[in-house]
Amino acid sequence: MSPQELKQRFGIIGQDPALDRALFKAMQVAATDISVMVTGESGVGKESIPRVVHNLSHRKHESMISVNCGAIPEGTMDSELFGHEKGSFTGAVGARKGYFEAADGGTIFLDEVGELPLATQVRLLRVLETGEIIRVGSSKAIKVDVRVVAATNVDLAEKIKAGKFREDLFYRLNTVEITLPPLRDRKGDIYLLFRKFAQDFSQKYRTSAVRLTDAAVTVLEAYRWPGNIRQLRNLVEQISVIEGDQTVEASLLSQYIPDIEQSNLPARTSGPVSQDQFHNEREILYKVLFDMRADIQNLKHLVGQIAQGGQSMDDLSDGIQNLGNKMQHDITTLPALWKQPEQKDPPATSAATEGSKPAQSFMDIESLDEGSSAKRAFKTLENIEIEMIKDAIARHKGRRKEASAELGISERTLYRKIKQYNLG
Repeated sequence: MSPQELKQRFGIIGQDPALDRALFKAMQVAATDISVMVTGESGVGKESIPRVVHNLSHRKHESMISVNCGAIPEGTMDSELFGHEKGSFTGAVGARKGYFEAADGGTIFLDEVGELPLATQVRLLRVLETGEIIRVGSSKAIKVDVRVVAATNVDLAEKIKAGKFREDLFYRLNTVEITLPPLRDRKGDIYLLFRKFAQDFSQKYRTSAVRLTDAAVTVLEAYRWPGNIRQLRNLVEQISVIEGDQTVEASLLSQYIPDIEQSNLPARTSGPVSQDQFHNEREILYKVLFDMRADIQNLKHLVGQIAQGGQSMDDLSDGIQNLGNKMQHDITTLPALWKQPEQKDPPATSAATEGSKPAQSFMDIESLDEGSSAKRAFKTLENIEIEMIKDAIARHKGRRKEASAELGISERTLYRKIKQYNLG
């Protein structure tokens, strides 16, 4: 059978040499029983290769079962693949055959095989090496004759390095590897596939097939198609339903093609920060830290008034809350500073900062001196309140009514504070 006859039989569209090579390998291995690994990006049509392998093999009169390994919960994976005995787990009201028993004599297609749990990988390796399965909850080995074709859109070599996929299983599955190229590497096939899908949807929705101008075809072929054939098919269906019978111009087609290069999210540039930008951001940082130092001084003044009996603990609580909110606002509105690029000569400083230490990155605040105002500004203000509550409770030997009276707050407020700070 020639590659062209194979494409017609299985409805495969395309003239790309890489696609022809993949189909040729599928035809060559079909007559054997060796395992096949189909690789390629998501949406390239990997499911077509198992159909070719099965239907051209001596197993074509037996069952072919497709299993999406990524869609089965990990806890039921072994039961689904290998079956279980009655009472082997909660809900197992009877014995059940797994997919491997159901496909005995035929072919099983394990899609997204990289999602298999490690425990299931061990069981699968046993099937490939011995041709035997053991149902969940049983100790009896059952012989099965199954051809395994697997597919993945992830790099299994990286999963092996990360300890998430067994290397011995990889080599058992990867006896022959068939790789399908992404759609962006099949420029000449994009318009062929568009016309095929347009014809299919015109029959489905009983409309005329959508047509493209030459300029629209250029736009179509220039796009990267990250979703590959699946994305192209969805786009053709959308246009067929919305635009109806008209010929689609390039400008109209562009409205249906998402611009994946654009993003509304903020992005950090990889280039170095200019010296002027660094000085401006450093001045902003100094201003915020000086404001925080003033806040700390205000808090000290408030605590002093409480110690002299001029204010209550409720006033302290309100003051801490207000200052905390202000400091949080200062921190969240502070622009994220880049670390100063290394220089042979230290940068010149303004008059306000002359003689001070070089500015630290905002994200490197832990490197500041322990006694500096900046370091104190980042300490938790509530520590003051916590210490006063603990001291009052200790002086009154746990009698919270007397402690609340000394602190100048209600007993209910004291209970709330103890719970809030986990002091009880």
